Amino acid sequence: MNKSTTQAEGLLGWIERSGNKLPDPVFIFVYCILGVVGLSVIAAALNVSAPHPVNVDDQGAPLLVAAESLLSADNIRRLLVSMPETFTGFHPLGYVLVVMLGAGVAERSGFFGAAMSGAMSQAPKFLLTPAVALIGMLGNLATDAAYVVLIPLAGVIFAAAGRHPIAGIAAAFAGVSGGFSANLIPGQLDALLFGITESAAETVLPSWDANIAGNHYFIIAMTFVFLPVIWYVTDAIVERRLAPIVPGGGTLAQDLKDPATQLSAEERRGLANAGLAALAVTAVWLLFTFGPGTPLIDESASDEARLTPFFQSLVAGFFVLFLAAGWAYGKGAGTVKDHRDVVKMMSEAMADLGYYLVLAFAAAHFVALFNWSNLGLIFAINGAAFLESANLPDPLLLTLIILFCAVINLFVGSASAKWALLAPVVVPMLMLVGISPEMSTAAYRVGDGATNIVTPLMPYFPLILIFCQRWQREFGLGSLAATMLPYSALLLLSGIALTALWVLIGLPLGPGASVEFAF
Repeated sequence: MNKSTTQAEGLLGWIERSGNKLPDPVFIFVYCILGVVGLSVIAAALNVSAPHPVNVDDQGAPLLVAAESLLSADNIRRLLVSMPETFTGFHPLGYVLVVMLGAGVAERSGFFGAAMSGAMSQAPKFLLTPAVALIGMLGNLATDAAYVVLIPLAGVIFAAAGRHPIAGIAAAFAGVSGGFSANLIPGQLDALLFGITESAAETVLPSWDANIAGNHYFIIAMTFVFLPVIWYVTDAIVERRLAPIVPGGGTLAQDLKDPATQLSAEERRGLANAGLAALAVTAVWLLFTFGPGTPLIDESASDEARLTPFFQSLVAGFFVLFLAAGWAYGKGAGTVKDHRDVVKMMSEAMADLGYYLVLAFAAAHFVALFNWSNLGLIFAINGAAFLESANLPDPLLLTLIILFCAVINLFVGSASAKWALLAPVVVPMLMLVGISPEMSTAAYRVGDGATNIVTPLMPYFPLILIFCQRWQREFGLGSLAATMLPYSALLLLSGIALTALWVLIGLPLGPGASVEFAF
């Protein structure tokens, strides 16, 4: 046992040391851009292409997706003309900036520290990990907001309880992103994925209709399978190997309250004010969702899409919530004198994101250029075609699909984009061998989440690195990869085991949804 542990620690240590020798993440993206440009030129010269799985011409023949040289006149013009739009249109950027404006006030007014210190002073430390992991998996209903709200808060919660804050960040990241499809209730991801599944299934059976709850039982099972995995990895592997926090080594470390410290009368008054402000904001959002006019409900949409405006409003909701709670706390505790203090706190929060803005600029252009080259699309199509040619037992076939999706996820981050590419091949193929579209979708979800947490191409990966560096400045890209690798491996293995067991037993995947399919 000791020998195995030493070997595992040695492997993770090697990954961390090797990763930290890499150049700054900004220049990693620069080098990746240069590599993609070179590959695109070669692929275009060799006329590399693949038949598109969805788009067809007037005669019904698949349109070819051809590799495009990024040094063509059109693409050079596109790069230079669209540079501001490429940067400002980078998906996570707006979410991060908006939420951090409010979170900056809540943090610098002392609200976060006081609230977490008070809440965690009596809480058993060993229950923090499963609580954070579960909240992370449930929080993926809020999609992008979960990354910019729950993950940094988990670091504060762990630190306030006297535990390593980066372990809290890792557990929350594993829950939100590694367990991206796990949940107790269906959400907008279910609607999005099953919309794609339905289109693919109709190529074989035009009368097939999607069921938004078709994976409901399966994602509940994923939640309870992934929860102990994240708990074990955090407490038994990750936290034990993290370097101790050096006082003053990060922008938050010196501001933490000792969780055993009694709150002052001013702090208790501030927390009471913050609670009232939070209730008021919550009441407003409930009014907007269920009150007259229902601005956060799309009455014209289908049942599964009616709540889409509500989910999309959560980023703004968290901004308002943190701003109101932080300001109210500051007025009660005496840390906010007037509106000028609030503006100053917002400005300081933006200053902390300076490096992330530079990193986001490089990452945005790499993602854009990779998409313009069509290399990712061609790679995904050819890989899916290889799976189609395999004639394997159902559990093994689904395992290969899960592994393939996990690998593809290292290159194409969007869950809907990958499924839109894979579903037209995977869903009909499995239907023809007696596996339902709901089971195909469930298998895809397992592979899609596990490697989110180890690929720097995931848009929020650099942001998680920034969260860690706020506690430990020397924490590098290799440190984050080594920290998250055990989560990724065990989540993938446990997900594969769950899928294989589900197929072998033939459990229902959701209301009216089974593993088997028959015409």
